[in-house]
Amino acid sequence: MATQQTPKKKAVWPWLILLILIGAVFYGALHRGAQKPSTPGMAFGGPVTLTTTTAKKGDIGVYLNALGTVTALHTVSISSQVTGVVTAVYYREGQFVRKGQPLVEIDPRQYQAQVTEAEGNLERDQGVLSQSKMDLARYQQAWSHNAIPLQTLEDQQEKVAQDKGTVKYDQGVLAYDRVQLGYCHIVAPMAGRVGLRVIDPGNLVTANNATPLVILTTVNPITVVASISANDLAEVFARPDHGVGLTLEAWNSNDTRKIADGKVTSYDNQIDTTTGTIKLRATYNNTKGELYPNEFVNARLLVKTLKNQILVPDSSVQHNGQESFVYLIQKSAKGLHAVMHDVTTGISNDGVTAVQGLQPGDVLADSSFQKLRNGAEVRVISAQGLSANHASNAQ
Repeated sequence: MATQQTPKKKAVWPWLILLILIGAVFYGALHRGAQKPSTPGMAFGGPVTLTTTTAKKGDIGVYLNALGTVTALHTVSISSQVTGVVTAVYYREGQFVRKGQPLVEIDPRQYQAQVTEAEGNLERDQGVLSQSKMDLARYQQAWSHNAIPLQTLEDQQEKVAQDKGTVKYDQGVLAYDRVQLGYCHIVAPMAGRVGLRVIDPGNLVTANNATPLVILTTVNPITVVASISANDLAEVFARPDHGVGLTLEAWNSNDTRKIADGKVTSYDNQIDTTTGTIKLRATYNNTKGELYPNEFVNARLLVKTLKNQILVPDSSVQHNGQESFVYLIQKSAKGLHAVMHDVTTGISNDGVTAVQGLQPGDVLADSSFQKLRNGAEVRVISAQGLSANHASNAQ
């Protein structure tokens, strides 16, 4: 006969241990929540580590930005004006040539023969004219003695006039043939740089062909043509000489390096109605060849310079909607603290902003803004300065 087993009691110790652990967690959380930091800067576990910068007094320029194109002051496409075979090419690709330097030679024999023929015709007809003049002198003497009729004298006078016309015609033909002969010797019409070579000795070229024999450009001085908004025209024309002489800076495509400074020499005579802009031209000294024809550059027109401004790096200015502020670093008995301070921003360029509401020498936070709040305790690890372009103007 089977015996009946009594059920075992469930163990309560695991549940008791679990309840004790849960209670300990809640007690710790409540204890930490009741503790408050002794200073605002301790909210994140200690002082905020940051870099600083200093407000300085200096000058800052008011610029208009535009896209510019480097344009050669003179560009000449040299084509053949006669038909013939190229016998020599004197230039090298990319070579700088002086005015009058030989570039291309075309076989001149055909045109030299035409010059010789024209010279012969002229000499022959000059002899005929001389003979006619001698005959006229005889007829005049004979007519004075009533030896010949007046009609014979008048006919000879007309003959002399005809021979003079023939000689003048021959002179014109000779001059034309000499010009044609001169076209066989192509020289540089100005100083400049030649482009890539497109012909070789032995090539047949024709007069006024659409393909040029060589393209010559001046590279020093050189110009930049840029367009500014017509809305800014009044401000530009308010400057002396209607803006002629203003500085136009040429920067590379990503605005990381200034290539050269030029002076505005002229403005277009009308506004482009399709874009609402007006073109201007500035001239540059390009002795180092840094500007290249047809190169795109970022142009910055310096309209005026504001003197004695309070300047700070753009990175130190924070924005809250329409308001701007900085964190002033102030020293107290308890250490360094960052204090929010409202400012009014003005002109900004090249990483520097002109502000109102600060004094020269004020020390500002320049990093770790995501950790900062008003009154936070800070620790400075390094100090930053203004950009090199403004450091020389800062006082």
